[in-house]
Amino acid sequence: MSSHANVISNTEDEVTVQVTIRKSHSFLQCEESIQDALNEAGKLATKECLEDFDTDGSPIIVGATKLTAKKDKVGKKYMSPYGEINVERYVYQCSLGGATEIPLENAARIVASSTPRFARMASFKYSTYQAGKAVEDIWESHRLTVSRCYIQDVSAAVAAQVQAKDPYWNYAETSAEPWPLEVAAVAIGIDGTCMLFCGGKYRQAMVGTIAFYDALGERLHTIYVAAAPEHGKATFIARMDAEIARIKQRFGKARYVGVTDGASDYLTWIKQHTTTQVLDFWHVTEYINQAAVALHRGKDARQEWVDNACHDLKHKHGAALEILGQLQGARENKLGAQTRKNLEAAITYFENNLGRMNYASYRKSHLPIGSGVTEAACKTIVKQRMCGSGMKWKHSGANDVLTLRAVTCTDGAWGTFWTRLDKFGVSKLKRAKKSQ
Repeated sequence: MSSHANVISNTEDEVTVQVTIRKSHSFLQCEESIQDALNEAGKLATKECLEDFDTDGSPIIVGATKLTAKKDKVGKKYMSPYGEINVERYVYQCSLGGATEIPLENAARIVASSTPRFARMASFKYSTYQAGKAVEDIWESHRLTVSRCYIQDVSAAVAAQVQAKDPYWNYAETSAEPWPLEVAAVAIGIDGTCMLFCGGKYRQAMVGTIAFYDALGERLHTIYVAAAPEHGKATFIARMDAEIARIKQRFGKARYVGVTDGASDYLTWIKQHTTTQVLDFWHVTEYINQAAVALHRGKDARQEWVDNACHDLKHKHGAALEILGQLQGARENKLGAQTRKNLEAAITYFENNLGRMNYASYRKSHLPIGSGVTEAACKTIVKQRMCGSGMKWKHSGANDVLTLRAVTCTDGAWGTFWTRLDKFGVSKLKRAKKSQ
């Protein structure tokens, strides 16, 4: 079918594009023809608008250095939401040579040879599903053909911008973060979950959550942080430290709570940032269930003891110490090897964590007592995207996707990032093509 578009006029304030669409007896073909014509119109309008962001070729000053434009404009292809366009633009350089400067790209917020709108669209899709599916989605939704590598490269460039901007930009102004007066408590949690790397090795990616609660214990908002597996977790910890520091500046009057399981790996770090540490209640109930066999032989009696123990633990002050006493008393019973092993594990767990098991007090203060927010984040941020059939990762590619996943899953942060990028510009970063 023959459909086309052409520019009718282009003034300082507006560009007018005429679209001609040939009809068909097949309505599906009509729709496809309309889409193709609109894409053509979009490319024409984008080209006209993009050229307005270029200079007139006069010398410019960057820092303290005077740059002059090359005699002839240099053509460059940019990907837009309507297709690829070729734009002639000025390229600047110092008289002594060195790095070039392209004012059009700076002014228009070009990201990795992509217009900002296409970069936002492509990186969001790549954060949601693998590159091949992102390519298919772009074709089905926009009738545009792009390569897997290009989607990956654009997404890597966007992730690099997120990482560069995060320490300096305050997302609170236009995001979904609650007002300080609404927030009574801020719960901090971190956890790891395994993903498959190239070479057949499983390694642990890290996920952190910063959750805001009101005075009645209702969760208002959650910030997600994630990083690819690395020895020492330095990148992840640095991101969490920076985010917590920002949060404490804005929510200084809130009570800071660390909710973790029984592992001691990050307990020292949690204590640095919180005044109250809470042991995940549901991890405790698992130990209670496993130890119940040591106290009662009958199934009904065991279940009754478990129900009472869990109820008391949640509602009765000092219940954890009482339950520990009952567990210790069960050592005198005649037990099988596995039952005794489960009993001793429960006793050790209670002994090591008694100070974080004051659940009646936590509930009275409407504080969270479970790490479900963080555990759910491991599934949402990592598992759903990174652990599909046949997926294997390299560090750089995993870190790019996890960075995008964290910001897209945090309500309001994705839109705020692009608003700020549009306002302040794209950071100049040297980055190899590394995404997988």
